[in-house]
Amino acid sequence: MNIHSNAQTCPNSRATITEHVRARAWCADQAFAMGVSVRTGFKWWRRYRDEGATGLLDRSSRPTRIPNQTSCDRTELILRLRRCRLTALEIAKKLRMPRSTVSAVLKRHGLSRLRYLEPCEPVVRYERDAPGDLLHLDVKKLARIRGIGHRMTGDRRQRHPGAGWEYVHVAVHDYSRLAYVEVLANEQAPTTAAFLRRALIFFRRHRIKVKRVLTDNAKNYTCNLFRALCDQRAIGRRLIRPYRPCTNGKAERFIQTILREWAYKRPYRSSQRRTEALPRWLDRYNHHRPHGSLGGQSPITRVVTPQ
Repeated sequence: MNIHSNAQTCPNSRATITEHVRARAWCADQAFAMGVSVRTGFKWWRRYRDEGATGLLDRSSRPTRIPNQTSCDRTELILRLRRCRLTALEIAKKLRMPRSTVSAVLKRHGLSRLRYLEPCEPVVRYERDAPGDLLHLDVKKLARIRGIGHRMTGDRRQRHPGAGWEYVHVAVHDYSRLAYVEVLANEQAPTTAAFLRRALIFFRRHRIKVKRVLTDNAKNYTCNLFRALCDQRAIGRRLIRPYRPCTNGKAERFIQTILREWAYKRPYRSSQRRTEALPRWLDRYNHHRPHGSLGGQSPITRVVTPQ
């Protein structure tokens, strides 16, 4: 419940006032002590008598009648133009109305943003039924560290230009969320293919035979070298729809986690120290960190532990 910031009373104090009025003990001294007038006390008593406990709740301050409110026909015309994806300024010029009025109408009807014209897509969650059915691959570019930057200090004037980039290659197992990560120098085709070979070895040690991989449409995943490696290992390839990173949502969500809990968790003095901290964090993620989609269990609980 929203209470006005300048209100002297709340539903509980109003109930106390009504009890005093009912007992005929309401007087100027009590009204002064509670910061209201005697008349206000009797007002709350009448509301309580007529409406019960709901009468002590705050009412809307909106007037019952607004003479200068935009007419229904005009409002319908504004909404019709808005559904044609016109901006508030364009609608105001076409209808020769103040922009503030048009904006108020759009806000009142929940169309203040153009994206509100399109219905929200339902969240589609999926999970493969068996280990190895799908492996999510992705790459995240991270700036090399030459000193503590603005993410830690908050001062964007402290910059270290020319530091270059590092590339975090991730592989996330769809069924168990078991992850394999490496920090490499680039995201070129030979580097990506070599990372996939090592990732397959890692998952094979956990008795997971990868049957299919899901990637975006980057060149390192669509090149002949990566395609030949998948064909050699009898691994199917799936590409996400262009400009639809949510299709590869498990990898994207894992990247958010790894950035928050490892890459930007603490100030590192160098990129080497950050890379050295990765194996410890990854072991915690795979073996100890509770995962929400797994009922609070760690990813390793869904795979057969290696001998």
